[in-house]
Amino acid sequence: MKRVGWPIMLLGAVLVHQGVWAEGHPVATISVSGESVDLEAPAGGRTVIMSLPLYRSAGVRYFSAGVGLEERSAEYPPFPLKIVFTAGGKPFLSGVAVTIQPANAGAIAIPREQVEGPWLFVDLSPGLYDVTATFGDQTQHLKGIRVESGKQKVVYLRWKDDRNTAATAIAE
Repeated sequence: MKRVGWPIMLLGAVLVHQGVWAEGHPVATISVSGESVDLEAPAGGRTVIMSLPLYRSAGVRYFSAGVGLEERSAEYPPFPLKIVFTAGGKPFLSGVAVTIQPANAGAIAIPREQVEGPWLFVDLSPGLYDVTATFGDQTQHLKGIRVESGKQKVVYLRWKDDRNTAATAIAE
């Protein structure tokens, strides 16, 4: 009886796994090394792993994502803060420099080269934070962002126009 149970359980696990891929929901997890966020997605009948760099500043982990359909449809690790960047007619924007200032600690500086997608996930402790983001020659400020334990706070930073800022960002 026990021998029959294991194959049936294994078959069930395989069918459930295939069902998740059939729905098109890639899953992103932090790699064993802790140096990247690995995104597993179906491609051509097999699973492909794409790695997104996992950075650190002032002891805080963060990564950027949201480029392409696979990244936008993925389920990500539950980092407490997600910042979404947009400008002008573009639904998404990358190359934004970000500084996050906690109430009682040093600033978290994220260079624009590390924001390769329109989403920035930041693994912050619960508390209040001020965010400054610069795209080209324009800066946005958000004050008093409350990050709570066990919840993800999503904030949007929108630039009115991307024409002047894009030219500056490319020239730098």
